[in-house]
Amino acid sequence: MSDVTKEAMKLEITPADYEKAKKDFNDETYSQEEFLTLAKLYTESFKDLKEGELIKGRIVRVVGDNVIIDVGFKSEGAIPKSEFYENEDIKVGREIEVVLESVEDQEGNLVLSKIRADFLRIWEKVVRAHETGEILEGKIVKRIKGGMVVDLMGMEAFLPGSQIDIRPIRDFDIFVGQMMDFKVVKVNIPTENVVVSHKVLVEEEIADQRNAILNSLEKGQILEGTVKAITDFGVFVDLGGVDGLVHITDLSWGRINHPNEVVKLDQTIKIVVTDFDEEKRRISLSLKKLLVHPWENIDEKYHIGDKVSGRVVSLTDYGAFIELEKGIEGLIHNSEMSWTQHIKHPSQVVAMGQIIEAIILSLDKEEKKISLGIKQLEPDPWESLMQKYPVGSRHTGIARNLTNFGVFVELEPGVDGLVHISDLSWTKKLRHPGETIKKGEKLDIVVLTIDVEQRKISLGHKQVMENPWENFEKLYAVGTMVEGKVTRIIEKGLIAELPQDVDGFVPASQLVPSKVKNIANHFPTDDVLPLKVIEFDKENKKIVLSAIAALKEKSESEVKEYLDKHKLERVTAQELLSIDTGGIDPSEFPIFDVPEEKPKEEKSENQ
Repeated sequence: MSDVTKEAMKLEITPADYEKAKKDFNDETYSQEEFLTLAKLYTESFKDLKEGELIKGRIVRVVGDNVIIDVGFKSEGAIPKSEFYENEDIKVGREIEVVLESVEDQEGNLVLSKIRADFLRIWEKVVRAHETGEILEGKIVKRIKGGMVVDLMGMEAFLPGSQIDIRPIRDFDIFVGQMMDFKVVKVNIPTENVVVSHKVLVEEEIADQRNAILNSLEKGQILEGTVKAITDFGVFVDLGGVDGLVHITDLSWGRINHPNEVVKLDQTIKIVVTDFDEEKRRISLSLKKLLVHPWENIDEKYHIGDKVSGRVVSLTDYGAFIELEKGIEGLIHNSEMSWTQHIKHPSQVVAMGQIIEAIILSLDKEEKKISLGIKQLEPDPWESLMQKYPVGSRHTGIARNLTNFGVFVELEPGVDGLVHISDLSWTKKLRHPGETIKKGEKLDIVVLTIDVEQRKISLGHKQVMENPWENFEKLYAVGTMVEGKVTRIIEKGLIAELPQDVDGFVPASQLVPSKVKNIANHFPTDDVLPLKVIEFDKENKKIVLSAIAALKEKSESEVKEYLDKHKLERVTAQELLSIDTGGIDPSEFPIFDVPEEKPKEEKSENQ
């Protein structure tokens, strides 16, 4: 153990303190006993000194930019003049508070801070204000992310943007430099951070006013307020500490896309209370109910037959809504858009936002409905069709649409007529118009009837030609022998094409002398058969044929050839003669039934 350590232990001090005392007191001047006494007193003077502690000191002199402070210890400390407030009195003998930053610097002087001491004094006041709710005054010095910085008695505090006022802030910069009252709402002691609020003070001031407003609210009450916020669904209005909502549908009698079309932020407006939920404290307001309803004098402004102008504001599957003025809309139904075309959707004719003219067709003040039409702006072409397409006149059109029951033929753009399947051919029994004509082909037609009220034109194609059935009566008299080509197998027989391009019907019972399960297995298409006319009906344009009747007049070898060719059972001449070839049941002729027109189910592209 060294001598220094032994001596330090006697004084109950550390070896380092012993060395400091030895350095500060020249031990050659003092006796050993005096040195030890002074050293002990020297070190004891620093036993209660703690870094960061607030202590009092006195200004002893000013050296350059430093102020020398005596805090009652062996060493003095220096504080830069910059730590003093501007115009603060710096004179020898003045007592001030400082904080000990460090016991000694490199030169052996105390390290002191007046700024830290000033902060701690302010900090104590802030903490106390937080505990007691005391109001402090401060100055907003700058804007930062999320809020503002406040100079609170010399220290910085954070003011969140949401805590400046009860109203939304749109320009934070206007608050910079303003003196305001604040309440300390949060203190973080470890980090020495402070959060303040001005909003809570405003809320406290208007609490009584808010309660007074809420207690006096009544439906129908007219109030004045300031537009506080605008959203897609409505406007929030400040009624003096209480907010109410004007829904977008209550801003105007007319259709609007966004509330900012009607009001602006900070605008003062008059509104009427429409509903109030006391439990949830929700206030519903209306602006439009203070305005005259546009339908009140509707019958003075608009009349049936008037030409009006408006903007397309909505398109639906069934028509377009036209805004004639704010709060007054009319409907143009798809059926009122064109005299000749079948409009499936209004976008075929009009577009959103388009300004159009229309004619008022009907007006119902009670139901607040106006019916409009745009086709009425032009003459109805159907009124002149009787003159342009008289019954019996011949024309050429284009096959625009094929249906099961006929062909829609375009006579001119927007004007179609129907050729029923039964009016396509004098001689052919068609199952579908596609058997004789294709879409887009030209077709000669004759006008049969025109129904202006129902907007229907009946056309015929076969009427372009003479009726050949007058001649057929001689050509195909009962008993006439002919040849026919199989064109189609049907349920009760087959259809055979005869000379002159006319179809005849051969019942199954007149094809074979004995029953077969499937006629098609024995009589292929394009097979030519010997036939005999057994019935002719000029009125119903029907020819009934019989192969059995024809075979009765053939030789035995010809009969055998017929039976072998069609894979039929052999019969004797006697058996063949015994087969009845007359008295055919009309129900055996389903091929002659034709489909009826179904105008509501299938129409032309233009109808």
